[in-house]
Amino acid sequence: MSHRDVTQRQAPADLRLVAPSAAVWAGTFVATGRGAWWVVPPVLLVVAAAVLASRRVRSRRGAALVAVVALCLVGGLLVGGLHREAVAVGEVQQLGRQRVTATATAVVTADPRRSRTVLRGPQRPDPLFVVAARLERLTARGRSLRMRVPVLLLARDRAWSGLLPGQRVRLSGRLGPARAGQPVAAVLSVRGPPSLRGRPSVVQRAAGELRSGLRRASNDLPTAQRGLLPGLVVGDTSRMPDELEGDFRTAGLTHLTAVSGANLAIVTGFVLLVGRHVGVRGRWLPVLAAVAMVGFVVLARPQPSVIRAAAMGLVGLAALASGLPRRSLSALGTAVVVLLLLDPWLSRSYGFALSVLATGGLVLIAPGWARRWHRRGLPRPLAQALAVPLAAQLACAPVIVMLSGEVSLVAVPANLLAAPAVPPATVLGVLATLASVVHGPTAEGLAWLAGLFVWWVVVVAQRCATVSWAAVDWSDSVPGALLLAVLLVAGGLLARLLAGRLDGRPVLAAAAVGVVGIALVVPATTPGWPPPDWRLAVCDVGQGDALVLSAGGDRAVVVDAGPDPRAVDSCLRGLAVRSVPVVVLSHLHADHVEGLPGVLRGRDVGEVQVGLHDEPAEELERVRRWAAAAGVPVTRARLGDRVRLGQLAWTVVWPSRVVHAGSVPNNASTVLLVDSAGVSLLLTGDIEPEGQRALLSTGVVRAVDVLKVAHHGSADQASELLSRVRPRVALVSVGVDNDYGHPAPSTLRALRRAGALVARTDQDGTVVVAGSRQALRLVGAGR
Repeated sequence: MSHRDVTQRQAPADLRLVAPSAAVWAGTFVATGRGAWWVVPPVLLVVAAAVLASRRVRSRRGAALVAVVALCLVGGLLVGGLHREAVAVGEVQQLGRQRVTATATAVVTADPRRSRTVLRGPQRPDPLFVVAARLERLTARGRSLRMRVPVLLLARDRAWSGLLPGQRVRLSGRLGPARAGQPVAAVLSVRGPPSLRGRPSVVQRAAGELRSGLRRASNDLPTAQRGLLPGLVVGDTSRMPDELEGDFRTAGLTHLTAVSGANLAIVTGFVLLVGRHVGVRGRWLPVLAAVAMVGFVVLARPQPSVIRAAAMGLVGLAALASGLPRRSLSALGTAVVVLLLLDPWLSRSYGFALSVLATGGLVLIAPGWARRWHRRGLPRPLAQALAVPLAAQLACAPVIVMLSGEVSLVAVPANLLAAPAVPPATVLGVLATLASVVHGPTAEGLAWLAGLFVWWVVVVAQRCATVSWAAVDWSDSVPGALLLAVLLVAGGLLARLLAGRLDGRPVLAAAAVGVVGIALVVPATTPGWPPPDWRLAVCDVGQGDALVLSAGGDRAVVVDAGPDPRAVDSCLRGLAVRSVPVVVLSHLHADHVEGLPGVLRGRDVGEVQVGLHDEPAEELERVRRWAAAAGVPVTRARLGDRVRLGQLAWTVVWPSRVVHAGSVPNNASTVLLVDSAGVSLLLTGDIEPEGQRALLSTGVVRAVDVLKVAHHGSADQASELLSRVRPRVALVSVGVDNDYGHPAPSTLRALRRAGALVARTDQDGTVVVAGSRQALRLVGAGR
């Protein structure tokens, strides 16, 4: 290699496009949340400031940079404001705010996805499907309107889950307002199944058939591999078990199941490798790469997230091919500017931020690390295998912490261990997908081979997630993310200094870097949490219940597990709970039991208790399956049961019978009267007025210090119960902006009139009751 080549490869990265792309990002982010008219004053201020600044800058290059940054910021503000205005103003928006009933014709624009929110029917939980669509005709209040505006459809009927993007549907439902910052004009709660009109495009039908073929080919694989393989290949996680999703989050492997530039790079790289082997050379190689990219976009669906992944994949391929961060960073900046100006809503997308940061880590940090480690004796393939996931993980960490509220300490080793299996699994999965439309047995054989590599990824995720120190809690706020970013930069600089001082002594250098990393992360856990004298914690798990009763030390009794394994697991880790003698599931609705795998993960659990009523049957079966996998027996809580664990004691006071009124499962909730070192608590599950009055008729209920308000504070409350228990503290476990209107204003007013201090998880985060009966206090983790 010539001296000129070496100099070029070691040239510093070209950072000139960083500031302009950041300016476009900032402008579009601000404007999409505020609208076009609001951005006029900031635009004028930016222009004035730019003029003044450019006059103070002596060099022409500096003045030009100031002008370009100002122009990019103004452009981002204007483009973002216009896009926001398009969905924030108009007749659809007005009808949404009035919550009118309407019939409509819409075109599905993305794959329907199942929400974690649960709509509870009288006997069983119904899934909620979220469908992005484009509204084309709307009939409401005797008027028929034509338009082309984005909306969000919320549907219960399972027929919505199988729709393809591009499908035109006829529907009816109730309009509602969209949340601020959402790229939709309104939310439409749909009634019944869709009425199909025509067919999707040929491309979307081809993509749907290929994806269905991959699912068919992988049907005979074990459950975990069957769910993960389509996720690795095309981002289809519809069959991925909830517990495996939780393990992937804890292990820092979630990115593997999202369509990203990595998928594109793997597929395109394989196609180019085969092309070279068969003799493709020269100008035909870029053509072959372009064909592979187009084919992947068709397979993974030509929708915004895939187009974004393709753009980032091109940048990543350029970095890997050239090894020149100078050129690659310029390409990344250009891609960011173009994508944000085409779709300003990407500025508010976590997925887009993760794509940009991961690609930035790949092109800016990883090549330098790989070269440095190779010069110090590591084989080049090993150096690259270490540098790529480490750089991507560190670059993405501040955004990941805002999504998860935790910092994974096993993410880097998990990615290093899983990385060798991902390319062969992806390539074999793609080949199985293509073969599925030609010859089923061949497709099944290829899927079986892919399953061998997928098995290893599953093992890595499960083993890493069960490590007791796998993750530490961290604030999921913007300041928390900024603090983590500052600590990572400081840690990187310190590690580089230590590595320089310990050059030639790699073992000591690695140990020093590890100590620095642990020292930076571990102290970030919240000091003084939980309070040493805590009695009860109401975990912030969204729209559901998860209560934790302290039994002393690291032991606690869990009453209900919420809807999300990750959320309850994070809460228990924050409370330093390692042993759970009993898990009591008050009833079997999904918002109380779906989080059970999170309770079982990595803890010593004695038993899982269910109540009197065994419906919904499918949820009971899931509970038994999860418990059996963890080796935990499932028992039944019975009326009159009395249990004591140290200073914690409780009695089952309900149900004595099944109440055939209202929601039968809700009214059959197991109700506990608890004493924790003299503090009395009544935990009421979801019992409704009929069940509350029946409970009162037993005569066992008395005044208590703390009341867990039934059914998330809904309006369905018996005033007689509140009069009897007269709580000093009332706790409401409820999700932010839930679709049910919980807690009801009437319930909150009644609690306050009764003199209760009210705490609610949607506003206060996880809430802890601490102290003694004479000095009771509430401590909130905050949001």
